[in-house]
Amino acid sequence: MPSSRSVAAPADGVTSVSFVDLKRQYATIKDEVDAAVLASIRSTQYILGAEVGEFESEWAAQCGVGHCVGVSSGTAALALAYEVVGVGAGDEVIAPANTFIATVLPLFRLGAKVVLVDCDELGQLDVEGAARAVTPRTKAIAGVHLYGHPCDAGAIRALCDEHGLVFVEDAAQAHGAAYAGRPCGSLGDIAAFSFYPGKNLGAFGDAGCVTTDDAELAGRIRVLRDLGQRSKYEHVVIGGNERLDTIQAAILRVKLRHLAEWNTRRREHAAAYTRLLADAVAVPHTAPWADPVWHLYVIRAENRDEIREALADGGVATGLHYPLPLHLQPALAALGHSRGDFPVTEEWARTLLSLPMFPELTGPEIEHVAAIVQRVAAPRP
Repeated sequence: MPSSRSVAAPADGVTSVSFVDLKRQYATIKDEVDAAVLASIRSTQYILGAEVGEFESEWAAQCGVGHCVGVSSGTAALALAYEVVGVGAGDEVIAPANTFIATVLPLFRLGAKVVLVDCDELGQLDVEGAARAVTPRTKAIAGVHLYGHPCDAGAIRALCDEHGLVFVEDAAQAHGAAYAGRPCGSLGDIAAFSFYPGKNLGAFGDAGCVTTDDAELAGRIRVLRDLGQRSKYEHVVIGGNERLDTIQAAILRVKLRHLAEWNTRRREHAAAYTRLLADAVAVPHTAPWADPVWHLYVIRAENRDEIREALADGGVATGLHYPLPLHLQPALAALGHSRGDFPVTEEWARTLLSLPMFPELTGPEIEHVAAIVQRVAAPRP
């Protein structure tokens, strides 16, 4: 049904706002990217060419770790990370119910049991809930840096150390984020990144990587990603084809040079949203130990659907991250959960709304979005 509230007039002629505008980003780096792609094509080293190793070194330095291994996607990165740390049949892995399904999907193929826990007031893994979920079969905890805000890595690390568990970081949304001054990707035993095009650091297709300080783990991933080969035609383990394409690595190297500036702009946009919306809706909060990079700017409101409809009427694209929690996903029905099992996560799913967020967003666009939200938001108690 159409909203009964009037929609704000466009700010400075703004009539539409994309959720993410990759065309704008490409326009700002077109010459750099085009040259890098053409050089990669001319090299004819399309598989594991020199650009892959160069990017791996640069991203490892960015994350403050000794090793980075480029792979075909963020999901592949998680799958390989879980595998090399020893997650297998019968093991339990604790993960938040409030995350994207890729966080847990690889665990099913490894024969592991997914143990979900509720989220906290930040939408992140509830560490106290995770502590209660530990059993003798627990192998690892998946800490997700949701929306570009670090999870409480210090508390998770302490819990893992107490019980001899592996800390796996899902850093798919946290390119450049930091926890207490330390980069995401260096906080756990191993970390997985996605370079999906819409990420803070995105490729022009699927891509990902694994970071770690453990040389043995990195070496095993290099073998597993390349058909189990230690050298050409010497297959020492059962591996897969999960290599990072050379062209994607070349593109990522160009974009990495701009990441710090883009993240600064995201922080500025988040501050502007918060200033304009704090009295209208529940705006995201930053933990004192966190330096987030605002992959997403997620508000919450009781009349979320009405706000979203009004924004659509005003030409504003929005997202829902995530409207159906993991424990209620049909594909995960075998976990045996039902509605009400994780009430905080369910409350987030019912009320959350992701507003447009990308570096090239303009002030008038943010004002246009905020004006509509202000007009339609239900009065806060």
